[in-house]
Amino acid sequence: MVKRTIYTSKAPKPVGPYSQGVVAGGWLFVSGQIPLDPETGEMVEGGFKEKARRVLENLKAVVEAAGGSLEDVVKVTVYLADISRFPEFNEVYQEYFQDNKPARVVIQAAALPKGAEVEIEAVAYLGTD
Repeated sequence: MVKRTIYTSKAPKPVGPYSQGVVAGGWLFVSGQIPLDPETGEMVEGGFKEKARRVLENLKAVVEAAGGSLEDVVKVTVYLADISRFPEFNEVYQEYFQDNKPARVVIQAAALPKGAEVEIEAVAYLGTD
């Protein structure tokens, strides 16, 4: 099986020894994205919704760098530092996934990298590689 590593300057550089995404067998596996500004590498300012949007923009950038779109996403895993943010998160999430509604799980995590309030990973199907 051919594997292809995905990297784009439109998403933050990884904060550890991993890739932004990997395409294998037509599937794209996107590493967890947190609300880092791709240009500065720093957490974005603002409230929870602004941070959630940044995470989804980062996710979108990796999917697009692999040649796909959010329409190709089939599974999303969301980690929230505070599950009470679930309704706010859903408001932002539906802006990005209007027609395509991937399978999804949302869980509360005790802690996320760099003190993030939200982290999202995804799987997309891009077709044969």
